[in-house]
Amino acid sequence: MPYSYICQLLKTMNRFTIQLDEIKAAYAAELNPTLEVRLERIGRIEKMIRANEEKICKVLEADFGVRHPIETQLAEFQMVYQACKYTRKHLNDWIKPVQVETPAFMGSSQAWIENQSIGVVGIMSPWNYPIQLALVPTIAALAAGNRVWLKPSDRCSRTSGFLASLIQEYFHPSEFCVTTGGADVAEQFAVLPFNHLLFTGSEAIGKKVMRAAADNLTPVTLELGGKTPVIIDSTAKLSEAAAAIIYGKLLNGGQTCIAPDYVLIAQGNQDAFIQELQAAAQLQFSNPEELTGPIDDAQLQHWQSLVSDAVDRGAKVIPLLNNSTASSRRFEPVVLTDVSPQARVLHEEIFGPILPIVTITDTAAAIAYVNNRPNPLALYWFGKDKKSMQRVLEETHSGGVTINETLLHAAVESLPFGGIGASGMGAYNGKTGFDTFSHQKPILEVRGLLGTNLLMGTKSVRPPYGKQTERLIRRLK
Repeated sequence: MPYSYICQLLKTMNRFTIQLDEIKAAYAAELNPTLEVRLERIGRIEKMIRANEEKICKVLEADFGVRHPIETQLAEFQMVYQACKYTRKHLNDWIKPVQVETPAFMGSSQAWIENQSIGVVGIMSPWNYPIQLALVPTIAALAAGNRVWLKPSDRCSRTSGFLASLIQEYFHPSEFCVTTGGADVAEQFAVLPFNHLLFTGSEAIGKKVMRAAADNLTPVTLELGGKTPVIIDSTAKLSEAAAAIIYGKLLNGGQTCIAPDYVLIAQGNQDAFIQELQAAAQLQFSNPEELTGPIDDAQLQHWQSLVSDAVDRGAKVIPLLNNSTASSRRFEPVVLTDVSPQARVLHEEIFGPILPIVTITDTAAAIAYVNNRPNPLALYWFGKDKKSMQRVLEETHSGGVTINETLLHAAVESLPFGGIGASGMGAYNGKTGFDTFSHQKPILEVRGLLGTNLLMGTKSVRPPYGKQTERLIRRLK
């Protein structure tokens, strides 16, 4: 490693350490922001986005090559506005102490839980939804009374740079600051002694973040991804299932952590289902300007490589769209059938407009297929048989589930969003996000019975032990 690089690395680390110390000092001067202060900060995020919607749409389009403004409004802005609205409505209740029950032997003692801010929250956000996945957890952290330091992805450099400039305009750096840069900056960011660190991205990078945070015992929330399955029950209406799956798969060009990754369906329904997929894709995404492009050439090459590998192993490629109306696209969305179990497309997260179809015999086989793989971030089930649905819910593990649709469980603020196992740990959204970035402090105020010293604290069990203590133990059994 060159000496000049080491010097630069040390210089950056020293700058980051000083910056974090300054933010922590500002937090220490305001350990418990009032409700009004928290709501005002959240309101500034909303104002920041509302005032710059058009500009943000343009920089996102510049990063992706193709990204329709309406898709950005739905998948980015509305998620931010919804988080702001929901938090405003409920924050006053969230910050109140919660009274809890005390055992009878503690007399008139009272116990409660207070939600306390934790300090400075580091957020490492991804490139696929660079506004939503940076600001929604920020809203939760600010609601809990914390300060925030954001490190956005460099793969959407234009959007990250513009977002950084907006944050600097609307917030003092001791409230909410942002640092841009590549992998070297991300590595230095992850080792800082934050009070909590949230990372959204791949499993491989998530492991590195967790290792880096471990040296400081920094609590982490990891939002990763994985192979999200779609189970098509024999009772499903194929046209409705196909329409929902196409939207979930092709939104943002498939670059969504909870996009359908593969479909499990009975062999006898496969051909009819593919026809419905093609019809739905043609109806929804025939306009080349409405199918988001790959974020960069590396992503495009990843898609091409996955398809080539599958074809080399015997898979059949079926286009989802009519080429005559989609000729300007850099990559044509496809279905893959007869996919070898060894194909990379069945083992790696696709993150693109490629949909493998795997045929199974029944619900039991579908469950076994899902359970023989790492736990996914999401699972989708289509059908009308409630017993079959319940069996899938009870016998599989996934971060979240949407039934007879895709994606939408992540849009419900009252539901936690997070993974399990290989798809992540911890969660946010709504009250869950507030709890994630808070310390639930348990408090007990010891009192005697009816204002007397009777049954007061530990008096009745203190040594020297005797018959009275023994009688008390028998009563407590």
